[in-house]
Amino acid sequence: MTTILGIDVAQATVAVALWRAGDVVEQAEFDNTQTGFNKLQRFLKKRQAVPVHACLEATGRYWEHLAEFLVEHGHDVSVVNPARIKKYAESQLKRNKTDRLDAEIIADFCHSQQPPLWSPPSPAQRELQTLVRHLADLESDRQRQRNRLHALHHAAYPSSTVVDNLQQQIVFLTDQIDQVKQAIQDHIDRHPDLKQQRDLLDSIQGIGRLTAAKLLGEYGDMSQFTDVRQVVAFAGLNPRHRQSGTSVRGHTSISKMGRSSIRATLYLPAVVAKRANPRLVAFAERLASRGLRPMEIIVAIMRKLLHFAYGVLKSGQPFDPNFVPTP
Repeated sequence: MTTILGIDVAQATVAVALWRAGDVVEQAEFDNTQTGFNKLQRFLKKRQAVPVHACLEATGRYWEHLAEFLVEHGHDVSVVNPARIKKYAESQLKRNKTDRLDAEIIADFCHSQQPPLWSPPSPAQRELQTLVRHLADLESDRQRQRNRLHALHHAAYPSSTVVDNLQQQIVFLTDQIDQVKQAIQDHIDRHPDLKQQRDLLDSIQGIGRLTAAKLLGEYGDMSQFTDVRQVVAFAGLNPRHRQSGTSVRGHTSISKMGRSSIRATLYLPAVVAKRANPRLVAFAERLASRGLRPMEIIVAIMRKLLHFAYGVLKSGQPFDPNFVPTP
Protein backbone atom coordinates (compact mmCIF):
# COMPACT_ATOMS: atom_id res chain seq x y z
CA MET A 1 0.00 0.00 0.00
CA THR A 2 1.31 3.45 -0.95
CA THR A 3 2.31 5.66 1.94
CA ILE A 4 0.42 8.95 1.82
CA LEU A 5 1.54 12.33 3.09
CA GLY A 6 -1.15 14.94 3.68
CA ILE A 7 0.29 18.45 3.78
CA ASP A 8 -1.32 21.66 4.99
CA VAL A 9 0.75 24.58 3.70
CA ALA A 10 0.89 27.96 5.41
CA GLN A 11 3.09 30.95 4.69
CA ALA A 12 5.72 30.04 7.28
CA THR A 13 5.15 26.36 8.04
CA VAL A 14 3.92 23.07 6.59
CA ALA A 15 2.02 20.59 8.76
CA VAL A 16 2.17 16.95 7.61
CA ALA A 17 0.25 13.79 8.39
CA LEU A 18 1.84 10.46 7.44
CA TRP A 19 -0.83 7.95 6.43
CA ARG A 20 -0.02 4.25 6.27
CA ALA A 21 -2.19 1.11 6.34
CA GLY A 22 -5.40 3.09 6.41
CA ASP A 23 -4.61 5.41 9.30
CA VAL A 24 -2.50 8.40 10.27
CA VAL A 25 0.60 7.11 12.02
CA GLU A 26 2.50 10.32 12.71
CA GLN A 27 2.23 14.08 12.37
CA ALA A 28 4.88 16.78 12.32
CA GLU A 29 5.50 20.39 11.35
CA PHE A 30 8.35 21.98 9.38
CA ASP A 31 9.36 25.43 8.22
CA ASN A 32 8.19 26.35 4.71
CA THR A 33 11.80 26.85 3.62
CA GLN A 34 14.50 24.81 1.87
CA THR A 35 15.90 23.86 5.29
CA GLY A 36 12.45 22.72 6.38
CA PHE A 37 12.02 20.66 3.22
CA ASN A 38 15.34 18.91 3.83
CA LYS A 39 14.21 18.06 7.37
CA LEU A 40 10.95 16.68 5.97
CA GLN A 41 12.88 14.45 3.57
CA ARG A 42 15.01 13.12 6.46
CA PHE A 43 11.81 12.60 8.50
CA LEU A 44 10.40 10.42 5.70
CA LYS A 45 13.61 8.45 5.22
CA LYS A 46 13.88 7.62 8.92
CA ARG A 47 10.38 6.18 8.79
CA GLN A 48 11.09 4.25 5.58
CA ALA A 49 8.36 6.23 3.87
CA VAL A 50 10.18 7.02 0.63
CA PRO A 51 8.62 7.53 -1.83
CA VAL A 52 5.23 8.85 -0.72
CA HIS A 53 2.14 10.10 -2.49
CA ALA A 54 2.02 13.66 -1.18
CA CYS A 55 -1.16 15.71 -1.43
CA LEU A 56 -1.53 19.44 -0.81
CA GLU A 57 -3.88 22.28 -1.62
CA ALA A 58 -3.30 24.86 -4.36
CA THR A 59 -3.49 27.81 -1.98
CA GLY A 60 -1.78 30.99 -3.15
CA ARG A 61 1.83 30.43 -4.19
CA TYR A 62 3.20 29.05 -0.92
CA TRP A 63 2.86 25.40 -2.00
CA GLU A 64 4.87 25.62 -5.22
CA HIS A 65 8.42 25.37 -3.87
CA LEU A 66 7.57 22.37 -1.68
CA ALA A 67 5.72 20.58 -4.50
CA GLU A 68 8.71 20.94 -6.83
CA PHE A 69 11.07 19.77 -4.07
CA LEU A 70 9.02 16.62 -3.52
CA VAL A 71 8.89 15.79 -7.23
CA GLU A 72 12.65 16.32 -7.54
CA HIS A 73 13.16 13.80 -4.72
CA GLY A 74 11.11 11.09 -6.40
CA HIS A 75 7.75 11.49 -4.66
CA ASP A 76 4.34 11.49 -6.35
CA VAL A 77 2.53 14.79 -5.79
CA SER A 78 -1.12 15.79 -6.18
CA VAL A 79 -2.17 19.43 -5.98
CA VAL A 80 -5.88 19.78 -5.22
CA ASN A 81 -8.41 22.61 -5.42
CA PRO A 82 -9.01 23.77 -1.80
CA ALA A 83 -12.77 23.73 -2.46
CA ARG A 84 -12.63 19.96 -2.95
CA ILE A 85 -10.86 19.48 0.37
CA LYS A 86 -13.38 21.73 2.11
CA LYS A 87 -16.34 19.81 0.70
CA TYR A 88 -14.69 16.52 1.59
CA ALA A 89 -14.14 17.66 5.18
CA GLU A 90 -17.79 18.68 5.40
CA SER A 91 -18.85 15.28 4.08
CA GLN A 92 -16.81 13.66 6.86
CA LEU A 93 -18.51 15.90 9.44
CA LYS A 94 -15.20 17.51 10.38
CA ARG A 95 -15.97 20.67 12.37
CA ASN A 96 -12.67 21.55 14.02
CA LYS A 97 -9.90 23.26 12.07
CA THR A 98 -6.20 23.29 12.87
CA ASP A 99 -3.18 22.88 10.62
CA ARG A 100 -2.59 19.33 11.83
CA LEU A 101 -6.23 18.33 11.46
CA ASP A 102 -6.24 19.83 7.97
CA ALA A 103 -3.18 17.74 7.06
CA GLU A 104 -4.97 14.64 8.33
CA ILE A 105 -8.07 15.44 6.26
CA ILE A 106 -5.92 15.99 3.16
CA ALA A 107 -4.24 12.62 3.72
CA ASP A 108 -7.65 10.96 4.11
CA PHE A 109 -8.86 12.67 0.92
CA CYS A 110 -5.78 11.50 -0.99
CA HIS A 111 -6.27 7.92 0.24
CA SER A 112 -9.95 7.72 -0.72
CA GLN A 113 -10.09 9.90 -3.85
CA GLN A 114 -6.74 9.15 -5.52
CA PRO A 115 -6.37 12.61 -7.15
CA PRO A 116 -4.31 12.88 -10.36
CA LEU A 117 -0.60 13.51 -10.15
CA TRP A 118 0.90 16.96 -10.67
CA SER A 119 3.93 17.74 -12.82
CA PRO A 120 5.95 20.93 -12.35
CA PRO A 121 5.77 23.37 -15.26
CA SER A 122 8.79 24.10 -17.40
CA PRO A 123 10.76 27.28 -16.65
CA ALA A 124 9.22 28.90 -19.76
CA GLN A 125 5.72 27.97 -18.62
CA ARG A 126 6.42 29.18 -15.09
CA GLU A 127 7.59 32.56 -16.40
CA LEU A 128 4.49 32.86 -18.59
CA GLN A 129 2.23 32.02 -15.66
CA THR A 130 3.93 34.63 -13.49
CA LEU A 131 3.61 37.30 -16.18
CA VAL A 132 -0.06 36.49 -16.80
CA ARG A 133 -0.92 36.64 -13.11
CA HIS A 134 1.03 39.88 -12.67
CA LEU A 135 -0.96 41.36 -15.55
CA ALA A 136 -4.21 40.34 -13.85
CA ASP A 137 -3.06 42.02 -10.62
CA LEU A 138 -2.16 45.23 -12.45
CA GLU A 139 -5.51 45.30 -14.27
CA SER A 140 -7.32 44.73 -10.98
CA ASP A 141 -5.35 47.56 -9.33
CA ARG A 142 -6.15 49.93 -12.21
CA GLN A 143 -9.86 49.11 -12.09
CA ARG A 144 -9.86 49.72 -8.34
CA GLN A 145 -8.35 53.18 -8.84
CA ARG A 146 -10.77 53.94 -11.67
CA ASN A 147 -13.67 53.05 -9.38
CA ARG A 148 -12.32 55.35 -6.69
CA LEU A 149 -11.89 58.18 -9.19
CA HIS A 150 -15.41 57.67 -10.52
CA ALA A 151 -16.85 57.79 -7.00
CA LEU A 152 -14.80 60.89 -6.16
CA HIS A 153 -16.15 62.73 -9.20
CA HIS A 154 -19.63 62.26 -7.72
CA ALA A 155 -18.66 63.53 -4.28
CA ALA A 156 -20.00 66.85 -3.04
CA TYR A 157 -16.50 68.21 -2.38
CA PRO A 158 -13.92 66.21 -4.37
CA SER A 159 -10.29 66.84 -3.46
CA SER A 160 -8.30 68.02 -6.47
CA THR A 161 -5.15 66.61 -4.87
CA VAL A 162 -6.65 63.13 -4.57
CA VAL A 163 -8.11 63.33 -8.09
CA ASP A 164 -4.70 64.24 -9.53
CA ASN A 165 -3.04 61.46 -7.54
CA LEU A 166 -5.52 58.83 -8.73
CA GLN A 167 -5.16 59.97 -12.34
CA GLN A 168 -1.38 59.66 -12.08
CA GLN A 169 -1.70 56.17 -10.63
CA ILE A 170 -4.02 55.12 -13.46
CA VAL A 171 -1.59 56.43 -16.08
CA PHE A 172 1.30 54.65 -14.37
CA LEU A 173 -0.62 51.36 -14.12
CA THR A 174 -1.72 51.61 -17.76
CA ASP A 175 1.92 52.00 -18.79
CA GLN A 176 2.88 48.98 -16.66
CA ILE A 177 0.05 46.94 -18.18
CA ASP A 178 1.18 47.76 -21.72
CA GLN A 179 4.75 46.76 -20.84
CA VAL A 180 3.69 43.43 -19.34
CA LYS A 181 1.42 42.65 -22.31
CA GLN A 182 4.36 43.17 -24.62
CA ALA A 183 6.63 41.13 -22.35
CA ILE A 184 4.14 38.25 -22.49
CA GLN A 185 4.10 38.17 -26.29
CA ASP A 186 7.90 38.57 -26.49
CA HIS A 187 8.34 35.68 -24.06
CA ILE A 188 6.04 33.43 -26.10
CA ASP A 189 7.81 34.37 -29.34
CA ARG A 190 11.12 33.21 -27.83
CA HIS A 191 9.78 29.71 -27.15
CA PRO A 192 8.64 27.77 -30.26
CA ASP A 193 6.30 25.42 -28.38
CA LEU A 194 4.46 28.27 -26.68
CA LYS A 195 4.38 30.25 -29.94
CA GLN A 196 2.83 27.35 -31.82
CA GLN A 197 0.19 26.87 -29.13
CA ARG A 198 -0.62 30.58 -28.99
CA ASP A 199 -1.02 30.75 -32.76
CA LEU A 200 -3.32 27.71 -32.74
CA LEU A 201 -5.51 29.31 -30.09
CA ASP A 202 -5.43 32.63 -31.95
CA SER A 203 -7.00 30.88 -34.96
CA ILE A 204 -10.27 30.57 -33.00
CA GLN A 205 -12.51 33.57 -33.67
CA GLY A 206 -13.07 35.22 -30.30
CA ILE A 207 -9.74 34.18 -28.81
CA GLY A 208 -7.03 36.72 -29.54
CA ARG A 209 -3.32 36.58 -28.80
CA LEU A 210 -3.68 37.96 -25.28
CA THR A 211 -6.50 35.58 -24.33
CA ALA A 212 -4.46 32.73 -25.80
CA ALA A 213 -1.50 33.74 -23.65
CA LYS A 214 -3.68 33.90 -20.54
CA LEU A 215 -5.09 30.43 -21.21
CA LEU A 216 -1.60 29.02 -21.74
CA GLY A 217 -0.45 30.69 -18.54
CA GLU A 218 -3.26 29.19 -16.48
CA TYR A 219 -3.53 25.75 -18.08
CA GLY A 220 0.04 25.09 -19.07
CA ASP A 221 0.15 21.97 -21.24
CA MET A 222 -3.47 20.99 -21.92
CA SER A 223 -2.28 17.51 -22.91
CA GLN A 224 -2.10 16.76 -19.17
CA PHE A 225 -5.91 16.52 -19.26
CA THR A 226 -7.31 13.21 -20.50
CA ASP A 227 -10.48 14.76 -21.92
CA VAL A 228 -12.15 18.10 -22.45
CA ARG A 229 -14.46 17.63 -19.47
CA GLN A 230 -11.43 17.98 -17.19
CA VAL A 231 -10.44 21.17 -19.02
CA VAL A 232 -13.91 22.62 -18.44
CA ALA A 233 -13.98 21.51 -14.79
CA PHE A 234 -10.54 23.08 -14.20
CA ALA A 235 -12.16 26.43 -15.02
CA GLY A 236 -15.23 25.70 -12.89
CA LEU A 237 -17.48 25.93 -15.96
CA ASN A 238 -18.93 22.44 -15.67
CA PRO A 239 -22.72 22.45 -15.13
CA ARG A 240 -24.16 21.89 -11.65
CA HIS A 241 -27.67 20.50 -11.64
CA ARG A 242 -30.18 20.99 -8.82
CA GLN A 243 -32.85 18.31 -8.76
CA SER A 244 -34.36 16.25 -5.97
CA GLY A 245 -37.36 14.04 -6.59
CA THR A 246 -40.25 15.87 -8.24
CA SER A 247 -40.31 18.96 -6.04
CA VAL A 248 -36.85 20.50 -6.50
CA ARG A 249 -35.87 21.50 -10.02
CA GLY A 250 -33.60 24.51 -9.79
CA HIS A 251 -31.81 26.32 -12.58
CA THR A 252 -28.67 24.61 -13.83
CA SER A 253 -25.64 26.70 -12.88
CA ILE A 254 -21.90 26.24 -13.08
CA SER A 255 -19.86 24.64 -10.32
CA LYS A 256 -17.35 27.54 -9.94
CA MET A 257 -15.05 24.95 -8.30
CA GLY A 258 -12.18 25.92 -10.56
CA ARG A 259 -10.02 28.89 -11.46
CA SER A 260 -12.05 32.07 -11.48
CA SER A 261 -9.23 33.73 -13.44
CA ILE A 262 -10.02 31.50 -16.43
CA ARG A 263 -13.72 32.34 -16.26
CA ALA A 264 -12.84 36.05 -16.14
CA THR A 265 -10.49 35.59 -19.11
CA LEU A 266 -13.16 33.91 -21.25
CA TYR A 267 -16.09 36.25 -20.62
CA LEU A 268 -15.32 39.01 -23.15
CA PRO A 269 -14.01 36.54 -25.78
CA ALA A 270 -17.34 34.70 -25.47
CA VAL A 271 -19.23 37.95 -26.05
CA VAL A 272 -17.14 38.57 -29.18
CA ALA A 273 -17.37 34.97 -30.38
CA LYS A 274 -21.16 35.07 -30.08
CA ARG A 275 -21.11 37.61 -32.94
CA ALA A 276 -17.93 36.73 -34.85
CA ASN A 277 -17.48 32.94 -34.77
CA PRO A 278 -19.82 31.33 -37.34
CA ARG A 279 -20.14 28.09 -35.40
CA LEU A 280 -20.93 29.91 -32.18
CA VAL A 281 -23.36 32.34 -33.82
CA ALA A 282 -25.48 29.35 -34.86
CA PHE A 283 -24.93 27.70 -31.48
CA ALA A 284 -26.14 30.82 -29.65
CA GLU A 285 -29.23 31.03 -31.86
CA ARG A 286 -30.14 27.43 -31.04
CA LEU A 287 -29.77 28.07 -27.33
CA ALA A 288 -31.86 31.24 -27.52
CA SER A 289 -34.63 29.35 -29.34
CA ARG A 290 -34.70 26.90 -26.43
CA GLY A 291 -35.33 29.75 -24.01
CA LEU A 292 -31.92 30.11 -22.41
CA ARG A 293 -31.16 33.46 -20.84
CA PRO A 294 -28.41 35.71 -22.30
CA MET A 295 -25.94 34.97 -19.50
CA GLU A 296 -26.57 31.23 -19.80
CA ILE A 297 -25.74 31.48 -23.49
CA ILE A 298 -22.49 33.33 -22.77
CA VAL A 299 -21.45 30.67 -20.24
CA ALA A 300 -22.24 27.93 -22.77
CA ILE A 301 -20.06 29.74 -25.33
CA MET A 302 -17.24 29.99 -22.78
CA ARG A 303 -17.41 26.21 -22.46
CA LYS A 304 -17.43 25.82 -26.25
CA LEU A 305 -14.33 28.01 -26.53
CA LEU A 306 -12.54 25.63 -24.18
CA HIS A 307 -13.70 22.70 -26.32
CA PHE A 308 -12.26 24.43 -29.39
CA ALA A 309 -9.03 25.29 -27.55
CA TYR A 310 -8.54 21.71 -26.40
CA GLY A 311 -9.30 20.48 -29.93
CA VAL A 312 -6.77 22.66 -31.76
CA LEU A 313 -4.03 22.01 -29.20
CA LYS A 314 -4.62 18.24 -29.25
CA SER A 315 -4.78 18.03 -33.04
CA GLY A 316 -2.13 20.63 -33.81
CA GLN A 317 -4.43 22.01 -36.52
CA PRO A 318 -5.83 25.56 -36.71
CA PHE A 319 -9.50 26.12 -36.02
CA ASP A 320 -11.82 25.46 -38.98
CA PRO A 321 -15.02 27.54 -38.67
CA ASN A 322 -16.67 25.42 -41.38
CA PHE A 323 -15.93 22.07 -39.76
CA VAL A 324 -19.04 19.98 -39.17
CA PRO A 325 -18.62 17.46 -36.33
CA THR A 326 -19.60 13.86 -37.05
CA PRO A 327 -23.00 13.14 -35.47
